[in-house]
Amino acid sequence: MATLSTKRLFAERGVNMTITVQHVLDKLMEPVNKLPNTVDTLKFGDPNMEVKGIAVTFMATQQVIEQAINLGVNFLITHEGLFYSHMDQTVVEESKVYLEKRRIIEESGIAIYRFHDYIHRYQPDGIMVGLIEALGWKTYVEKNQPTSTIVKIPSMSVREIAEYVKRKLGIEFVRTVGNLEGTCTRIGLLAGYRGGGALSILLFEKEELDLVISGEGPEWETPEFVRDAAYQGKRKALMVLGHAESEAPGMKYLAEWIKTIFPGIPVHFIPEKPIFQVV
Repeated sequence: MATLSTKRLFAERGVNMTITVQHVLDKLMEPVNKLPNTVDTLKFGDPNMEVKGIAVTFMATQQVIEQAINLGVNFLITHEGLFYSHMDQTVVEESKVYLEKRRIIEESGIAIYRFHDYIHRYQPDGIMVGLIEALGWKTYVEKNQPTSTIVKIPSMSVREIAEYVKRKLGIEFVRTVGNLEGTCTRIGLLAGYRGGGALSILLFEKEELDLVISGEGPEWETPEFVRDAAYQGKRKALMVLGHAESEAPGMKYLAEWIKTIFPGIPVHFIPEKPIFQVV
């Protein structure tokens, strides 16, 4: 993500320094050609509203929304949908859970933008950039592909990589398939819901990978492929981080980038606690 000085540009053109929601949206979409069909739309708020503060999050839970409001933010950018559906369809409009969350949003006047498709179409994928940065593997990148990144790291066991990943991402656990003591150098990273067989299994074969690290995917596809591969004595392993755990670093990276574009506006990254508990 290149650094852009909107403030300086406006000053040079003699334009009023008021930054609106639409100004922010234009900058976020600027690196990508306009998408005809996308979930990336302003879900609440007025595009002409002046932005007083920006919050960025992976998932706009009710707790995150309330935290943003308490910070004095009037514009929230979320990667995933507000109401439990990727396509932003309201599952049960009469649900008291849905109605309470919507009430808080509408009464606060906060603007909320879904930023999913565009950031995944940055070159390289903006979410993947954040994950690679968080893992400290930027110098090990061999290639960036539309849905994955291939890295070649110094030889480590699956167990050592798991401990390293947990420490770098600040997460309590990962799930693995395969031999924990098996060594790995070539790794495929697939953030979010890209762990399915159509992507991961083909990547294993095409790139001759030792390990795939993904966010999530159907448990009957890639995990079962890796189980059979390990049984056959092949050096293949899978590490599943969780959807949020794999994509939140990308949104945190986005927040830092937005600070460079709009230096006069307070920008916060708001994390959410892991959704699953280990008991």
